[in-house]
Amino acid sequence: MDLNEIGCLAKAAQPSLQKADSDAKNQVLHRAAELLVEQSEFLLKENEKDMEAGRQNGMPEGLLDRLLLTEERVKQMAEGLYQLEQLEDPIGEVLSMKKRPNGLLIGQKRVPLGVVGIIYEARPNVTADAFGLCFKTGNAVILKGGKDAIHSNMAIVKVLRLALQEKGFPEAAVTLIEDTSRETTTAFMKLREYVDVLIPRGSAGLIRAVVENSTIPVIETGTGNCHIYVDETADLDMAVDIIFNAKTQRIGVCNACESLVIHEKVLDELMPKLKARLDEKQVEIRGDEKVCGSIDGIVPATEEDYGTEYLAYILSAKTVSSLDEAIAHINRYNTGHSEAIITNDYSHAQRFLDEIDAAAVYVNASTRFTDGFEFGFGAEIGISTQKLHARGPMGLLALTTTKYIIYGNGQIRK
Repeated sequence: MDLNEIGCLAKAAQPSLQKADSDAKNQVLHRAAELLVEQSEFLLKENEKDMEAGRQNGMPEGLLDRLLLTEERVKQMAEGLYQLEQLEDPIGEVLSMKKRPNGLLIGQKRVPLGVVGIIYEARPNVTADAFGLCFKTGNAVILKGGKDAIHSNMAIVKVLRLALQEKGFPEAAVTLIEDTSRETTTAFMKLREYVDVLIPRGSAGLIRAVVENSTIPVIETGTGNCHIYVDETADLDMAVDIIFNAKTQRIGVCNACESLVIHEKVLDELMPKLKARLDEKQVEIRGDEKVCGSIDGIVPATEEDYGTEYLAYILSAKTVSSLDEAIAHINRYNTGHSEAIITNDYSHAQRFLDEIDAAAVYVNASTRFTDGFEFGFGAEIGISTQKLHARGPMGLLALTTTKYIIYGNGQIRK
């Protein structure tokens, strides 16, 4: 099937999705979740084909982790759909209604975006999440995954389409572009006749390529050079636990901590505790001169390190002498994703929340929570680091727009 045919079918399917009532959509989501679990053996078998190819091609450990499906991760995909089933359907919500002096009633109503295109890399869970969020909001979705996850994505879409078929919905509600060539990806970015919005999810290079080449409006999701600042008043045991979780729980995700900022007053006490803990996972710390001088085994950092999303067992570390310096450093090098402060000072916490420019800002918690599932959205279409339309984990509302609805009784403009 060529791109124009895919686009045409998705465009034709969307009106029936927009008209579907909440109960009918929820039945599809429920059945899709059941089928994902029922077909987990099939999904894992197909995923292993991708994993084996990835290992043979020398895929980095962090990306292999993103690619991997397990029984537990399949259950998490299903749980995301179950959660979406329980969430309120935003489509049709009337946001406001005001009466004008001439008697017109003018309001806003929430409606689907239409056909959503998603370009993403080796993340099979995105396939199910994207379908669930788009379907619940009455959008058709066209998926363009990377070649590294092609078998996994094809298998997941096959299961999702079975649920649609069983419940009487068009299969074109979700379509996977199976041609993984760069030429097809570029052509997809130009499919403006059929696709209303394009969302890239993946590496900085992928996102940049979509933003620069797409003729379709783009919602930009971002890479995650996420920081944790250890304030002079921090509980250091808490800091060690949070940093260890944010760095090592999953290294290949965009909300993992990549860089530390440490107040010089706690540096000498923190570093022995922190390094001992990070050594459990063989995390390499790349620090400035003061960090290197605080304990043996630190690699000198370069300027480039402070702006790098490693997606590996590597962590940069910078020493500062004040909260002002910490905020300035983070705002210079961050990617607008997720930033955290560990502190027992309320005023420092409030300043950090107010002055850090990022989609999600934490006090005394791991950055790993920047996630649609953890935020109660059921799933996410991506984490937006831009400032227009949507910012942060993008749930149901981010996949809607509004239109004005006007009631009159014969008014004409004079």
